[in-house]
Amino acid sequence: MASPQAAKSIRGSTAIVGIGQTAFGKGLVDTELSLACQAVSLALDDAGIAPAEIDGLASFTLEHDREVDLARNVGLGDITWFSQVGYGGGAACGVVGQAAMAVATGQANVVVAWRARKRADPASRPWAQVGGRLAGNHQWTRPFGLLRPVDEIAMLTRRYMHEFGATRDHLANVALAFRKHANANPNAAMHDKILTRDQYLAARWISEPLCLFDNCLETDGALAVVITSAERARDLATTPAYIHAFAQGIPPQHQTMTNYFNEDPLRGPAWACASRLWRNAEVTPADVKVAQLYDAFSPLIPLSLEGYGFCERGEGGPFTDNGNLEWPDGGLPTNTAGGGMSEAYVHGFNLVIEGVRQIRGTSTSQVDGADVSLVTSGEGVPTSALLLTVDA
Repeated sequence: MASPQAAKSIRGSTAIVGIGQTAFGKGLVDTELSLACQAVSLALDDAGIAPAEIDGLASFTLEHDREVDLARNVGLGDITWFSQVGYGGGAACGVVGQAAMAVATGQANVVVAWRARKRADPASRPWAQVGGRLAGNHQWTRPFGLLRPVDEIAMLTRRYMHEFGATRDHLANVALAFRKHANANPNAAMHDKILTRDQYLAARWISEPLCLFDNCLETDGALAVVITSAERARDLATTPAYIHAFAQGIPPQHQTMTNYFNEDPLRGPAWACASRLWRNAEVTPADVKVAQLYDAFSPLIPLSLEGYGFCERGEGGPFTDNGNLEWPDGGLPTNTAGGGMSEAYVHGFNLVIEGVRQIRGTSTSQVDGADVSLVTSGEGVPTSALLLTVDA
């Protein structure tokens, strides 16, 4: 077990001081590199920090060797630290947390973390790669019908419904809450598209028991954040979101998305990540005023609510009842910009941006007194999480 001093090493010592995002869309003309450069430039402008001051870069492995091109095109300074985190949707909080560790340990002074994506490109779909040879864990599932991530999550959802009595109404609660928040967010892809429970229940199946509205969007766009020391943050014009705690997690015998080898397939990476996160923190789930929970698919929300300690095993479905995830009156307003299901799906990086906005007090669904904000990354894959606070 790590010493108490190790757990405190980055607590409140760093902050997110700049955020930037491009427009979201489907089939944007910009390249991924162009989108990345735009988001990073916007984040630097927001922070009031010159590009030449950036000396660290943190990105997803899916960014494909983009550090050199981004540094050259944005005009960054000498880069003294860079790193990447894998597993797609599990990486968003990971790149921010690792950037914070780099700043806290003196490897860099100002770090940019980002994600750029053109998911709407048909060539990005797994079924477009029919000429490729399957490797790794996919060779044991995709030839037998679990072709898409939604098929894999549908299997876990059916088990969750069987074991704990979760219902489609619980999943609808998730979709309706996030769409309501997106309707208040002019930058959300679903800003002008109202969703009713009747529409949800009548929607076509994508992979039973998951319907159209249980799935995230397919989005082009880019987002970026700037991380620096708490000391430097106090001298900048923006309101800092202090990084109170960070963790990553992979449970024993994990298999990405399907969890077939786990003793309990419904006890996913959120549990391992949460165990470390709360040990690193001076706050508890009861202190969290607002949450941004990774929502590639609606059933990941009740699983995450349980994993991060907001309710007991099997209670994630009922936790969503009575508008409990909704702003302004819910007990835990969640994905207050619309999340991956109704704002945009850029591997969960928009959840980080919204977590910062809640701390700044600038969300379109702003939670009163939001002094502790939880952000999580993908459940079902090796994952990560952040706790953001208003004070160091």
